[in-house]
Amino acid sequence: MKAWHVTALGEPKDVMRLANGVPDPEPAPGQVRVQVHAVALNFPDILMCRGLYQVRPPLPFVPGVELCGIVDAVGDGVTSPTVGDRVLGSPIGGGLATYALMSVADALPAPARLSDAQAASFHIAYQTGWFGLHRRAGLKAGETLLVHAAAGGVGSAAVQLGKAAGARIIGVVGGSAKAAVASDLGADLVIDRYADDFVAVVKDATGGRGADVIYDPVGGDTFARSTKCIAFEGRLLVIGFASGDIPSALASHALVKNYAVVGLHWGLYKQYDPKSIVDAHQTLAALANDGVAVPLVSDIVPFEHAPDGLARLAAGETTGRVVVSVAG
Repeated sequence: MKAWHVTALGEPKDVMRLANGVPDPEPAPGQVRVQVHAVALNFPDILMCRGLYQVRPPLPFVPGVELCGIVDAVGDGVTSPTVGDRVLGSPIGGGLATYALMSVADALPAPARLSDAQAASFHIAYQTGWFGLHRRAGLKAGETLLVHAAAGGVGSAAVQLGKAAGARIIGVVGGSAKAAVASDLGADLVIDRYADDFVAVVKDATGGRGADVIYDPVGGDTFARSTKCIAFEGRLLVIGFASGDIPSALASHALVKNYAVVGLHWGLYKQYDPKSIVDAHQTLAALANDGVAVPLVSDIVPFEHAPDGLARLAAGETTGRVVVSVAG
């Protein structure tokens, strides 16, 4: 088979090498082998290439933490999924290859309504949005949800899920083109951070109250300034640090303004409450098949150009999701 290998640490275009003639992996008990159709690129893929992610696989390794494909072999004792099933989820050891292994617990049914590219993009962003908004922040209908990077992969999922929950959505983006994308996704108000001060606009739009829930995958100054437009009893969700700057919460400010800083490490649910991931997937798949939660795929790149896709993602040049087409 073919597989992309990261052979050193650095920028994806500099350290990724396409290997041919790699032996097909064989599924162990409790595993399935998947013919990979599509791989959604994620910011952790970039961080792993750089050696900056909390998970640091030994070199060389295959990147790609999220895929969609067809089961073509199963390990001993596996009764579900079966050969021929279309599945999505996180692979064992990376997905940027023609075949990948998955644990049966991670091989979830792909919603029928979604294309391979959309299904590959569905798992991490929508699970993150669901657990962040509902399990951690307790978003209620009628509340105001402020979503940063609202036209990005993680942010666009949060916009759709917040809208489905009955919240009023304010999206923050960088540039007029991304503003149009966020509006099309369903945001009730879109703020171009290049043109306007989002703190002032949020305060004005909420009559001075501020946002009840703030969804922040950016960090840095975005986090610091979000504390200036959060409502009484608001919840500031720490999703990630795409800016590269990890902020520090000021405890005295949270006390005086009576808001909560809420962290989300979605991967921990696999360790502490794995059934909750399956339950969330069932709910999310129903939303997908109803046309409510549909990943925004902005670019599909050929397998041979995977490093270029990661480079564009790293540069912040993309909206929605960038997906590598592998087969199918």
